[in-house]
Amino acid sequence: MAEPGRPVRSQGVAGTWPVGRAAPAGGFVPAGFGIWPAIVETLRAWVRAEAGPGRLLPWVPVAFGGGIALYFAADHEPVLWVVATTGIALLLGAILLRRSRLFAPAIMIAAVASGFAMATWKTARMAHTVLAKPLYSVSLSGFVETRDIRERTDRFVLRVTAMEAQRSDVKLERVRLSVRKGTAPEVGSFVQLKARLMPPLSPVRPGSYDFSRDMFFQGIGASGFVMGGITASVPPDAGGLRLRYAAFMQGLRDAIDARIRATLEGDNRAIATALLTGRRDAITAPVNDAMFISGLGHVLSISGYHMAVVAGVVFFAVRALLALIPGFAVGFAIKKWSAAAALVAAAFYLLLSGAEVATQRSFFMTAVVLIAVMVDRRAITFRTLAVAALIVLAVAPEALVHPSFQMSFAATLGLVALVQIGMPNLFASPDHSTTARIAMWGGREIAMLFLASLIAGLATTPYAAFHFHRVTPYGVLANLGAMPVVSALVMPAGLLGLLAAPFGLDGVFWWLMGIGIDWMVAVSRWVAALPGAVGRIPAFGIAPLIAASLGLILMGLLRTPLRWCGAAVLLASIAWGLSVRQPDILVARDGASVAVRGGDGRLHLIRTGKDNFLLKEWLAADADSRDAGSASLTEGISCDEAGCVTPLADGRLVALASRIDALADDCSRAALVVTSRPAPPDCAAMVVDRPRLLRQGTLALTRRGDGFSVQAVRARGTNRPWSPAAAGEGDFETALMPRAAAPRAKDATPSEADLQAED
Repeated sequence: MAEPGRPVRSQGVAGTWPVGRAAPAGGFVPAGFGIWPAIVETLRAWVRAEAGPGRLLPWVPVAFGGGIALYFAADHEPVLWVVATTGIALLLGAILLRRSRLFAPAIMIAAVASGFAMATWKTARMAHTVLAKPLYSVSLSGFVETRDIRERTDRFVLRVTAMEAQRSDVKLERVRLSVRKGTAPEVGSFVQLKARLMPPLSPVRPGSYDFSRDMFFQGIGASGFVMGGITASVPPDAGGLRLRYAAFMQGLRDAIDARIRATLEGDNRAIATALLTGRRDAITAPVNDAMFISGLGHVLSISGYHMAVVAGVVFFAVRALLALIPGFAVGFAIKKWSAAAALVAAAFYLLLSGAEVATQRSFFMTAVVLIAVMVDRRAITFRTLAVAALIVLAVAPEALVHPSFQMSFAATLGLVALVQIGMPNLFASPDHSTTARIAMWGGREIAMLFLASLIAGLATTPYAAFHFHRVTPYGVLANLGAMPVVSALVMPAGLLGLLAAPFGLDGVFWWLMGIGIDWMVAVSRWVAALPGAVGRIPAFGIAPLIAASLGLILMGLLRTPLRWCGAAVLLASIAWGLSVRQPDILVARDGASVAVRGGDGRLHLIRTGKDNFLLKEWLAADADSRDAGSASLTEGISCDEAGCVTPLADGRLVALASRIDALADDCSRAALVVTSRPAPPDCAAMVVDRPRLLRQGTLALTRRGDGFSVQAVRARGTNRPWSPAAAGEGDFETALMPRAAAPRAKDATPSEADLQAED
C-alpha cells in the first residue's frame, strides 16, 4: 500500500511521469504530438458552437437557393410531379426526424429539393410560347401593358389578342416592341400595328447573361420594332382589372415626371424620376457610365437602399411627430405605429416604382425588418435576412440568377455581419479621453459609414466582375462622398415633393433634390476620371463565382474562427477566376461576326453586320478598353466581296465566307472556315457553319493542339422553355480537329508522246 503523498506507479510507469514521454515499443513519438488532440477538440468545439440552437435557420435559404441553382443547371425541363413528390416526401421525412440528430442534414436536403421543385413549378406556371425564328410584317392587336421612355427610342410591352404572320401559325402572349421616341402608345390603350419580331436575345457568348430567360419569366415571347404607324381602336373587351391598375400607376408616374420636369431638366430630371418611379432609361450614356464606373450605379436602380431610406425617413418622421403629442410617447407604442406607417410607405413605393422583381426583393427585406420591430424582435439579424431570402426565392425563384439579387443579398449579408459582429465593438463605451473625444465628434459614425461602404463593395465585387467584367477601385470613395447627400437630401426631398405635389407646393423640393443630384453626378464624374477608375476583369466561368459565393456565405454566417475558411475559399476563387484562359475565337450566332485573337494577344474583328452591343460585350469580357469604332479592331484583316481572312497567333488563317463561291478557296487555304451557309461536306478545313450555329448559338473556340475545343451557348442536349432546341439538327462534337486531306485521284491520261511511241 502506498504511503500518503508518495507517487503511485501503474504498470511499471511512475504516475508523476508525463504520459507523452513514454514511447510505445517499436516506435517513436515526435515532439509536439500531444497538440493534435487539442486541435481536434478545438475544431469539435467550434463545430458544436456553429450547430447550436438558432444557428440552423440562416442555412435553410442557402440550401433552398442551391436547389434552384440545380434546376437552372439542368439540361432539360424536369418532370414536375416527380420533383414535387420528392420535395414533399423529403420535407415530411425531415419533420419526422425533428428530434433526431439527423434533423439538420435532413432539413437541408429537403430545402434543396424544395427549391428545385419551386423553380420547376414556377416555370410550369409561366409556360408560354417563345419565338424560335424571325418573323417579318406581323399584324398584331392588343393592349399596352407597360411603357419605357428611353434616351433614343421608346419601348412598350403589348399583350397580344390577335396575331397574323405569313407562313407561320405561332401565337405569342406578349411581345416587347421599340418605337420612335415620343410615339409609344399610352398604357391601357388597345392598338393595332405591324411589326418585325425576333426571338429573345440569347447569350452573346458562352457563360454570359441569358436575357431570353429574363424575358420568359416576364411572360414575353419575342422582341422587335414597329413598322409603320400605330392605330388606336376600340378594344373587344375592357382588358381586365390588372390592365386598369397598370394604366392608373403609369398615369401617376407620368404626372410625377411632369411635375419634376417643370423644375428640373436633363439628367437631373431623369435621375429624379428614376429614384421615385423606377424609370431610368432616359439617363444619358456619359452620366450613366460615370455612375457605374464610380460605383454609384446602384443608386439608379431601386433596391434595398432606396426602400430602407424611404422606410427610415417615414419611420423617424412619424415617430418624431407622435412624440410631440403629450402623453403619446408614454402611453402608446409609437415605435410600432411608426413601423406600420413605414411599411405602408414602402408598399406604396413598391407599387409606384413598377414592382419589378428587384424591387419586390427589397420590399420583402424591408417588410420583414419592420414587422420584427412591430412584434418586438431584433430587426437586423441573420434570421431576418434568412426569412427575407426565403420569401423572395419562393415568390420568384428566377431572381437567384439575376445580378441584382446576388449583389443585394451579398451586400446585405456583409452589413448584417458588420452589425452583429463589428458594431458592438465599435460602439462600445470609450475607455479613455481620446476615444471619447473622437466618438463625440462623430468618429464612430464616420468609421461605420466607411466600413459599411467597404464591406458592401467587397461583397459585391465577385458578382460585378462576373456579370459586368469590371470592379470599382474607388467605390468606397464615391460612396463616402455622395451617399450622405443622397440619404439626407435627395431622397427626403423627393418624398416631401410627392407629399406636397397634390397641394401644388412641390417645386422647392424638386429644386432641393436637383441640388443633391448635381453633387452626386459631380462626385461620380470626378471619381470616374481618376487614374485606374475602370477596373476591367476578363470573363471567368460560373464555377469560380460559386466558390466565391460559398466563401462569402461562410465568412458571413459562421461565428467561430471557422469563418476564416471562407476567406481561404474566397481567395482561391479569385485566383481561379483570374487564371481562366480566354478563348481564341468567338463566333456570333448569325455567323456575321467573328473575333480572332491575333499575335498581339488582342481580338481582331471580322463582321458583316452592325451589332455594336455584341462587340461591346465581347470586348468587355476580354477586359479590352477599345470601343466598337476602334480602327485597331480590323488590323490584319483582308476582305473582298466574297469574305474576309485574318491570321491566328500561330499564323494559321481564319476565313469568314460570305458567298458560296468563296467556300472552295477558303476550304483549301484556311485552317477554320466560318459561314452562315451550309458548308460542303468535303471541305478540308475545320468548319463552323449554319447548322451548327442554329443548334448551338454563339461559340467560343480555344486552341488545343492543332484543333479547337468548343464551348457553346447551348450545350449538347440542352432544351429549356426559354431556349428551345432547334428541331431537325444533329449533335456536334465539343472539339474541332483538322480533317485528313482526301487523297486525290491520279491523272490517268497518257501523254501524246507515249501514245505516238506505241502507235
